[in-house]
Parts: sequence; structure tokens; C-alpha cells
Amino acid sequence: MSRGRRILIVGGGTAGWLTAAYLARALGPAVAISLLEAAEIGIIGVGEGTFPTIRDTLRFLGIEEAAFVREASATFKQGVRFIGWQPDTDGRSHSYFHPFEPPFFTEGASLIPHWLSQAPGTRRAFAETVTIQNRVAEARRAPKQPGEGDYAGPLNYAFHFDATRLARILADRARQLGVEHLSGRLTEVVLDARGDIARIDTDGGPLTADLFIDCTGFRAELIGKALGSPFHSVADQLFTDRALTCKLPYDRPDAPIESYTLATAHEAGWIWDIGLAEGRGIGCVYSSRHVDDARAAAILTDYLGAEVSARKLAFEPGWRERPWIGNCVAVGLAGGFLEPLESTGVVMIEAAVGMIAELFPHHGLIDLPAPRFNALMAARYANIVTFLKLHYCLSRRPEPFWRDNADPATSPERLRALLAQWRYRPPSRFDFLLDTESFAFFNYQYILYGMGFETEPAPAPANAAEAERLFARIQAFGEQASRDLPPHRVLVEQLAGGRG
Repeated sequence: MSRGRRILIVGGGTAGWLTAAYLARALGPAVAISLLEAAEIGIIGVGEGTFPTIRDTLRFLGIEEAAFVREASATFKQGVRFIGWQPDTDGRSHSYFHPFEPPFFTEGASLIPHWLSQAPGTRRAFAETVTIQNRVAEARRAPKQPGEGDYAGPLNYAFHFDATRLARILADRARQLGVEHLSGRLTEVVLDARGDIARIDTDGGPLTADLFIDCTGFRAELIGKALGSPFHSVADQLFTDRALTCKLPYDRPDAPIESYTLATAHEAGWIWDIGLAEGRGIGCVYSSRHVDDARAAAILTDYLGAEVSARKLAFEPGWRERPWIGNCVAVGLAGGFLEPLESTGVVMIEAAVGMIAELFPHHGLIDLPAPRFNALMAARYANIVTFLKLHYCLSRRPEPFWRDNADPATSPERLRALLAQWRYRPPSRFDFLLDTESFAFFNYQYILYGMGFETEPAPAPANAAEAERLFARIQAFGEQASRDLPPHRVLVEQLAGGRG
């Protein structure tokens, strides 16, 4: 009987430890998994938000929700509130909500044609009309009641979290599942005659494996430096390439916690504002082609109302054209990164490890899945670019950054084609292929109509009176849920205290 295969993950952080724990859980003891981590290399932690897929991932790993909330300083995330992405109107700041809950459907019929048929100047905001989550989040209510079960509840949700603490939770779980933790620093990657990785040398000695997983972050020590996988840049479509990040305490211990990410536009990008259990995580994302670092710091200072010490991060949006080469596959920042809007970083880690687990060859050539993996990952990245660009290209803000984004030449061809169709119909599930998408058709609807895009309504829909009754019911349900669900901070503190 042949021995089981060995996997060596190089690099820790969220990408490394999530990969380790997930593969250990999925592949079992037949595959030996080790993780090499250099203690002096810190966690970047660009994104501290997730998409609802994280609930399935944490459930699969066997991490209890209360323990996760407590140990990761986690809070609930019900969507994103966008502020100022269009110019002010009549002295009012433009704002819209992207909730995680899909629009209400009844008997297979969509309410969207009825919303589109209403006068644009008098109808309610799209998210406010078709889901109750808008009201629940605005009321700073939690998406569930205490005792409703791990990762379950009446409304769809994700989490905000402290990235450093999350890595510790994942590391503990990975070790419980049998992952060997090696402490050391990579010194050299040695290739064999075929161009595969023969071994890696560390300050603690050489290491070998059947499959090497590169989680070394932007440095991409294996897939980039050693194996030379080309980097596909999309800087001509997504312009932001810098972030200034900081964390601030609340002004009082019982301060309300928002259950959504605040994304506030500025002259050359946007600012995230995330409510954690013990403080706010804030980051100013900007394009270095449109403002310099000093101006970005001034924008952040103006937002905060005070000058703070901020950490600067630089990145280039894009991905490795071949994230799996021979006996090496890249996960996380080593494989690619798109700006932190909509929490795509963790989503792409989840997608990558899920595919590795599903396609992993226990026998035969280790790179048999590489062509399929590479094609699917490239398609996912490209489709996320389409979704992210949608947030920018519809803006009518006057600054150069926004005018450059509105230039159709800077949008993916697929997005231009979809926008041409969406002038006459709303986004549909048939516009997207599930295996290569991270966002559903209704996510596009929330952004499209939140930004004020106009779709020519179809001829007067049938059952308009019934639709009006349903709209009224949705509003009533939202008001009732806002009264019945607990305040967000109350639920977080109950779970953190073990009372959930």
C-alpha cells in the first residue's frame, strides 16, 4: 500500500491557516499536511469583512459560532452601505444599501418589474422595497435571535472580524485536525529538472512535499519568484492601488455597532468603516495615479475628524495567470488580489481551497487538476472585476478618478455588454454561470439600482395591486423585525459571553 500524499503550506495568516484547516478536514488523515510559518512576518489584514459563504466554511471546520464571535472580536455583517458614490442631490448625500438577503419572491414571480414600473422620483429605494434587511440593519439590529443555532437565522449574514485573531482561531483548529506547525523562514526554493519544486530550504533545514501551497502573500515566493507565473494586471480597470488603515476604539463601551460595512466615497476612492466588538477598523482606499499619499492621509484625517497613525499598504489589482504550476498552487494574495471592496479576498481563498479539496488527486500526477483550477480561478477573478467595476462606472461624480472610471474604455467588455442589455431588463440568473461567480444576479441588482441606473420598464405588469400589497407587507415585516430582533451589540455580547 502506497503512502499518503504530503502537502506543505508555506505561509500562515488567514490564507495559510484556512487552507490548512480546510484541507485537513476535507482530506482526512490519509494526507499529511504541514504549514511553515515565519514568526517575524506579520498578517497584512487588508480586509476585515466576509461574504455569507464564510458561515458554511466555519461550520464545515467545526468552529462554534459563539467561540468565533468571542475569539475573533467578530460582529455580524448584513451588507454594505454606500455613501457618496453619486453626487449630492438637493443637499442630501447619496446613499444606498447592498443587503445580503435576496429580493422577496412569490410563487416564482419577481417584484422587480413592479418596482421598475413606479415613477423613479417617488418610489422607495430598491433595497428598502424588496427586502426587510435594509430596515433591520439601519435599526442596528442583529440578523438573528439568541439560541437560533450556529450560523442560522432568518436573515442572511456574514461577519466582520479581527484578521490577526481569526488566523489564531484557524491555526488552533488546524492543529486539532492534525496539521503540523513548523516555525521557520524560507531561504531558497530548489527546482528539479522538470521545473517542479524539488524542495524548499529553510533556516531549519530542507522540506519536501508532493504538493506545495504558496500562501506567502504579495511576495509570491513560490508561484511568482521561483516558478515565474505571469501576473495579469487589471490596473487599467480597477484604479485603486493603495490603502491607509487604522483601528480606533469606541468612545464608550456600550456604543452601538453597525451591522454593515460603511463604504464612503471620496475624490479618488473610498473609505471602509467596520464595526468590530472592541473598536472600528477603518481604511482609506485610493488611486495613487489620482492623489498622492499626503492627500490620501488628509482625506482620512478629514473623515475621522482627527489625525491618526495609519499603516500604508500598496497593491496591484490582478491575479496569477497560472496559479497552479506543476506541484505548486497559490492561494490568497500569492494567487491574486482585487481591491477590498465587497470582501472578495476571503471569498477567493474559500473558492481556491474548496476546489483543491474537491479536485485533489490522491494518485497519479499531482498537477492533473491544474488546467481546470487555473481556468476556473481566472474566470472568477475576471467576473469579480466586472462586479467591482459596476460600483464605479455608473458614478456621475465630477472628480478625475470618477470620470476615468465612467469612461467605457476602462470597463470590461462583458460589463459593457451586460449594461446594454440591462437598459431593457433587470439582471437575471441566466446572465451568470454559478461555478465561476462569487456574486448572484441580485447582488448586481442592488448595486445597479442603488446607483440610479434606469431600466426601461416592461409593459404594465399583471397583478399590480397584489404587488402593492406585497410591498406593504415587506415594509410591515421590516418594521416588526426591527422591533423583535435584538440590538446588534446585545447579541454580540451575549455570544461572546457564552449566553447565546
